[in-house]
Amino acid sequence: MKYVITLSFLFLAGQTMAQEILPPEIQIKTALFAAPTDQRGTATVLGYNKSGKLVTLKKGSGSLICLADDPNKKDVEVVCYAARLEPFMGRGRELLAEGKTEVQKQEIRKQEVESGKLKMPEGQSILYVVKGTEENYDKTTGELKNSSMRYVIYVPYATIESTGLPAKPSIPGMPWLMDPGTYKAHIMITPPKNK
Repeated sequence: MKYVITLSFLFLAGQTMAQEILPPEIQIKTALFAAPTDQRGTATVLGYNKSGKLVTLKKGSGSLICLADDPNKKDVEVVCYAARLEPFMGRGRELLAEGKTEVQKQEIRKQEVESGKLKMPEGQSILYVVKGTEENYDKTTGELKNSSMRYVIYVPYATIESTGLPAKPSIPGMPWLMDPGTYKAHIMITPPKNK
């Protein structure tokens, strides 16, 4: 079966930018690289329709939501996260779609979490990130070579003292705590790339 790559156009600051929308099957395949292999079959996958709108490409029954690569960004980045993080993640996407900057998005979510309008899940919640370059990505097969992996474990309000983790890694791949003491405190683990 042959696929036709759809191009839609975005108008940003008076400039037209082509947006390449890959077939749903390719978006799903690439997005699932970020999921553990035993959860790929049950994960829900969000991706982009021909108009560039984020939609559900695959409805799953499991506890992970995976997000396809954003066609408006350079290179390739896909993520999978615990479904209970969706209110937090979805709100971030909403704010960016409204034209808010990354700084504004963070501040608004902070205010909403502190006011109780936006709930962060209690305990730990995982997010997996896979990144790669356009040069190493085959858009016809969905294969991504020489990618890197990062693990993010959300632990709201965790501190250096409560976890014993450092504020930055002292060796490659070492877990460390980012944004300690805040609603978005999270453990970062970035395994070194194979040489």
